[in-house]
Amino acid sequence: MQWEAVIGLEIHAQLATRSKIFSGAPTAYGAAPNTQACAVDLGLPGVLPVLNAEVVRMAAKFGLATHSTVAPRSVFARKNYFYPDLPKGYQISQFELPVVHGGYLDIDLEDGGSKRIGITRAHLEEDAGKSLHEDFHGETGIDLNRAGTPLLEIVSEPDMRSAAEAVAYMKKIHALVRYLEICDGNMQEGSFRCDANVSVRPLGQAEFGTRAEIKNINSFRFVERAINYEIERQIDRLEGGGEIVQETRLYDADKNETRPMRSKEEANDYRYFPDPDLLPLEIDAAFIEQVAASLPELPDARRDRFGAEYGLSRYDAGVLTASRELADFFEQTVQAAGGEGKLAANWVMGELAGQLNKEGRDITASPVGAQQLGGLLRRISDGTISGKIAKQVFEAMWAGEGDADTVIAAKGLEQITDSGAIEQAVREVLAANPTQVEQYQGGQEKLLGYFVGQVMKATQGKANPGEVNKILKRLLAK
Repeated sequence: MQWEAVIGLEIHAQLATRSKIFSGAPTAYGAAPNTQACAVDLGLPGVLPVLNAEVVRMAAKFGLATHSTVAPRSVFARKNYFYPDLPKGYQISQFELPVVHGGYLDIDLEDGGSKRIGITRAHLEEDAGKSLHEDFHGETGIDLNRAGTPLLEIVSEPDMRSAAEAVAYMKKIHALVRYLEICDGNMQEGSFRCDANVSVRPLGQAEFGTRAEIKNINSFRFVERAINYEIERQIDRLEGGGEIVQETRLYDADKNETRPMRSKEEANDYRYFPDPDLLPLEIDAAFIEQVAASLPELPDARRDRFGAEYGLSRYDAGVLTASRELADFFEQTVQAAGGEGKLAANWVMGELAGQLNKEGRDITASPVGAQQLGGLLRRISDGTISGKIAKQVFEAMWAGEGDADTVIAAKGLEQITDSGAIEQAVREVLAANPTQVEQYQGGQEKLLGYFVGQVMKATQGKANPGEVNKILKRLLAK
């Protein structure tokens, strides 16, 4: 039997506010345990939550960027459950009336096509605290610093049919929230994490199968591996005559497997009801217009513009707009290079990306800035140095030896463009290689590359390659 996977993602994006969603406590990462939890976060008697207006603005930005409806009226509810890291005994979330609903994002597929993934809703809620097990030897420590941190939970339609599609969608959301500057996207710190709902059904069947939810996956690679494992697990179980139980599972990256955590709750298990301490959230048209005016150029629009304006392929433009920081760096490089879009793209995705990956650096930590790189590219364009010499200059710039002009002057790397000097070098190479000259003139024209290499070696790579080729062909002609 052929099977089809049905996948939906619930992505939790921690909103990049300085204070929490219902209190003035700070949200900075890495503070000592329980030093950033105030009376509201702890749920002490008599305290009242007050909604942070900035989280509303951020949610509206996301809604507008995903073609969603930003609800003029939404309601906060209490989601009741008991867990050590939830001091109030309930989480403030949104249930029946979320702030954002009914949008979509288009993802690029591996075959070059695209697919539209529906966004069911995006709702605001507070995060819970954190249970700590490592240092307590059979006991559990509770850190409530994270309690009350604002989250935007983004729930997709079950529109994905493979782990690869799910990763493409998750990456698209990740890039978008960073472009919008509503979430830093830091997965290591838990700012961006995902729950995956996975089921399988016979190919062609309309009805969904029983799903399992895989909780708190915090990397693209683990999302792909967890979903692929879960698909295979469910198919093996069904083909073996078993049934799939609706449950919540955890992914073990060390063993590359999912394992049961608890039976899957339904909405009525949480006994949702409107929070009596919070008024309904009402958003007017003027607020929406203000938010719309603040939106940056979004990734898809920027990708299309890069293709049209700089003559880049859709793939290259997509790579360069994968993050706002990379796209900004590229455009600043193009401007510094005098508009050389394709040359800038080749260097940003080639030499620069290679060095960054080698040293595990982000684009924001590049030792060679956009202005410096653009200056180097200008010297390639105006013939001061060759592309080969430029790589040597780049290495020196990376090592902190100055900008391109400084390095070129200090190392005497300026390209030889004097035709007379180049011709003299060519004649010397031909005179030293009579056998190869005879073979070339006998029809072995591939030897031209050998002669070019010898001339470049004799001139320490400084001869203009185009001029070398032209003079060689002229002198080698019978």
